[in-house]
Amino acid sequence: MSKVVLAYSGGLDTSIIIPWLKENYGYEVIAMAADLGQGEELEPLHEKALNSGASKLYIEDLKEEFLTDFIFPTLRAGAVYEGKYLLGTSFARPLIAKRLVEIAEAEGAVAVAHGATGKGNDQVRFELTVKALNPDLQIIAPWRLWDIKSREDAIDYAQARGIPVPVTKARPYSMDRNIWHLSHEGGDLEDPWNAPQNDLYMLTTPPELAPDQPAYVEISFEKGVPVAVDGQALAPVEMLEKLNELGGKHGVGIIDMVENRLVGMKSRGVYECPGGTILYTAHRELEYLTLDRQTMHFKEIVSGKYAELVYDGVWYAPIRKALDAFVSSTQETVTGTVRLKLYKGNCVPAGAQSPYSIYNQEFVTFGRDGVYNQKDAEGFINLFGLPLKVRALMEKNSGLR
Repeated sequence: MSKVVLAYSGGLDTSIIIPWLKENYGYEVIAMAADLGQGEELEPLHEKALNSGASKLYIEDLKEEFLTDFIFPTLRAGAVYEGKYLLGTSFARPLIAKRLVEIAEAEGAVAVAHGATGKGNDQVRFELTVKALNPDLQIIAPWRLWDIKSREDAIDYAQARGIPVPVTKARPYSMDRNIWHLSHEGGDLEDPWNAPQNDLYMLTTPPELAPDQPAYVEISFEKGVPVAVDGQALAPVEMLEKLNELGGKHGVGIIDMVENRLVGMKSRGVYECPGGTILYTAHRELEYLTLDRQTMHFKEIVSGKYAELVYDGVWYAPIRKALDAFVSSTQETVTGTVRLKLYKGNCVPAGAQSPYSIYNQEFVTFGRDGVYNQKDAEGFINLFGLPLKVRALMEKNSGLR
């Protein structure tokens, strides 16, 4: 019997894919669940996967790799998709697919499968990774093949086979959770006019219900990588868990956006990303101190391109590795500490320091100084403005003005 390895979450879609693959392909189904910090006990998935028809289940703890090899490089790049989205689902998919390929190779499987729909971005992210790492593997995407057309149909399919699922017709949200974020889509959120209800949030206190007193937190970086919170060195997983708890308590990190999907349509999602918002804000503030004007402005261009690459799922493309080389060069001096104020959904810089700061108070002070000759500005302005002056003279002499 040929084998297929399924990216398994225990949610609605992947739960019904197991019996569907067996019924329609006759494959032995091996499930793989990636522990990316979902915050839930994964062990019960063993029983659920086996009861659904899988021959075995791998539960892979990938949290450390997720942070160090995917999240931190993206953070250092300053990559934010369309000005809002901190890419929580986007960079998780290449890692899951990478492990999926590794298990398929170890098991001698002929195919891999995933539960992404034909309308979403995840199908692209999964499949581009598989193509990049093992182009010989067959890829099965049931949502593009079966007769199930809606979430309600999927619920009916599961109930007919006695498969319990965490989604009901009364709460039909599609959610994706990892240590970086929690996303919500579907249901009443499909209408952009509908504000998210407070009971939607699972990681974050609604800002109006957050504490009335602000909290302050200090984040320390070495070469663009966060290494300590409030002066205490922490391992990556422990650090993000701490920041998620703190940011969530104060309502930080709620992102509500209508984004442009890679497949051509717009979609509305609500994301909870408390720890990630804190880290991005702190990292950006430290760069204000340590990067020169030209490097910072060019890095903004690179950041946009990097975010697009991650969103589109081309993590293993040569260009992403090339951009990493540029980013690493810019981060050589991004070392220091940033203090942030957290208050009712706001994450506001409240101080920054770095041994590599190129902010020089002697030059910018409004008090008396002995290092800056203000008369030099006149010659600079004359030369900088010379093209404008020459054009104005031409327009005057030619009668254009």
